[in-house]
Amino acid sequence: MRQRTWTVVVPVKRLGVAKSRLRGALPAVPHEELALALAADTVAAVRACPAVADVVVVTDDPRVAAVADAAGARAVPDPPGAGLNAAFRLGATVATAGGAWVAGLTADLPALRPAELAAALHAVAAGPAGVRRFVADAPGTGTVLLAAPPGVPLAPRFGVGSAAAHLADGALPLTGAWPTLRRDVDTAADLAAAARLGLGPRTAALAGVGRPAARPG
Repeated sequence: MRQRTWTVVVPVKRLGVAKSRLRGALPAVPHEELALALAADTVAAVRACPAVADVVVVTDDPRVAAVADAAGARAVPDPPGAGLNAAFRLGATVATAGGAWVAGLTADLPALRPAELAAALHAVAAGPAGVRRFVADAPGTGTVLLAAPPGVPLAPRFGVGSAAAHLADGALPLTGAWPTLRRDVDTAADLAAAARLGLGPRTAALAGVGRPAARPG
């Protein structure tokens, strides 16, 4: 499973309503620019992952779609008001048309290292057959990654308490450390924690932290 096998689905809300708890985290930066930078750095890291063959970005925001296209991802229209889990299901439907291994990933991982994502995806492929796996966020209550082998529905349960919801629905947790994969950004404190890990270039430029840390893999 070391070849490029996975299709990763990344839903992104319209920038004006995305990441509402992060609003004002960088007072000199328009909120939409910060939300776009988070998504752009996440998609770029996924595209650079050696285990990933394709990236499907589900969005109804034209700026996000343009960033996805520029990164070599596929932008798929997101029906307005359908919600995050519907967006994951839509993206998974597009992805599984070719019988791919499919993973759903949140779009707020600006410190993500491609090698950490690859390690998590390889762990899924090496694990029990026919079983969905998930990676909880740094606090352990949310989910940043949900992955399914071919023929197994993704069945996303993202939202408040999603780690427990995925576990109750039969998905098994992955226990690797993977600090940059687990570091989603919902608040100003989360952004500061991600900055300590090393932000991707677009978010780093907005945050004024200078050259981002090396992003191997």
